[in-house]
Amino acid sequence: MKALITGGAGFVGSHLVKRLLEGGDEVYVIDNLSTGSIENILNEPVLAELVDRVDVVFHLAAAVGVRLIVESPVNTIETNVHGTEKVLALANKKRKKVVLTSTSEVYGKADTVPFREDGDLVLGPTSKGRWSYACSKAIDEFLALAYHKEKRLPVVVVRLFNTAGPRQTGRYGMVIPNFVKQAILGHPLTVYGDGM
Repeated sequence: MKALITGGAGFVGSHLVKRLLEGGDEVYVIDNLSTGSIENILNEPVLAELVDRVDVVFHLAAAVGVRLIVESPVNTIETNVHGTEKVLALANKKRKKVVLTSTSEVYGKADTVPFREDGDLVLGPTSKGRWSYACSKAIDEFLALAYHKEKRLPVVVVRLFNTAGPRQTGRYGMVIPNFVKQAILGHPLTVYGDGM
């Protein structure tokens, strides 16, 4: 199999790259090597060439990290929505399969457990930048599913919950690595607001 991984140098993407290569697959990666920008995703000639070469696109590129999302909601929305829009449009032209990574954040304030894919989404107010990430990823899902329904593009949506493991950093406000670091150093754990 030949695969393109957007965001392939990131935490989740780098593990997927490693696993696919170990399985003998051919892998192409597009990544801007920093979070929060869509420059490489929107380089359409490069993206189009890579989509043309592969059998499947794993779209992992996104604005991530609580700090970035809260401080830069415009960047978050533009990165997530426009990047996904370009990936889906190019994949559709070439009829390539797409695996779109979304997030458990789309469940928002829902309190029905266990969460269900067909459950209602309950987001907070638009005046809170925190919800820009959840909303932008929900739009990504709507767009991917619309491409499937209207244009028969083969799409799979995967909602990731808190991911943790080797090579993950707390640099952008990721909760688990920050808690681990604080615990190892014997520092109090940082909790914002009521932790919800």
